[in-house]
Amino acid sequence: MKLKAREDIEAPLDKVFRSLSDLETVERQALRRGVDVQRVKGGAAATEGMEWRVGFTYRGKKREADITLTEYTPPERMVFSSISGGLKVVMVMDVVALARARTRVSVEVEMAPTTLSARLLVQSLKLAKGGLDKRFQGRMHDLAQELERRLQATG
Repeated sequence: MKLKAREDIEAPLDKVFRSLSDLETVERQALRRGVDVQRVKGGAAATEGMEWRVGFTYRGKKREADITLTEYTPPERMVFSSISGGLKVVMVMDVVALARARTRVSVEVEMAPTTLSARLLVQSLKLAKGGLDKRFQGRMHDLAQELERRLQATG
């Protein structure tokens, strides 16, 4: 199952990518939302091979995921791979310059079940795909607006 979203941001490509690849800030934001984030491998700067162990609650059940930054190609692409239970998730984030001060961020998430219980989860998500797409696009829109505000404030 795939989810896709894209948003345009009024900021130059290099600033947008630098902000998106500030993974320490992303970790702090996740912690504020109640997600337990532990960096397993990697330093302060984003590099291929960085790894995290993440704990979160989904549908009332405590879950864990191992996340790896599998591709890091500044200033245009980051790919994260994750395994949680029997669900393999790959998130591709592409950043493209539309103009000198306008950038498009595209995010694609693909989920592939490897167990029967994960297959049932993905099947239930497919049944609610319309609402899931709207929520995903809404979160992407919120992220783009927050990123734009932050980048305009820093100049």
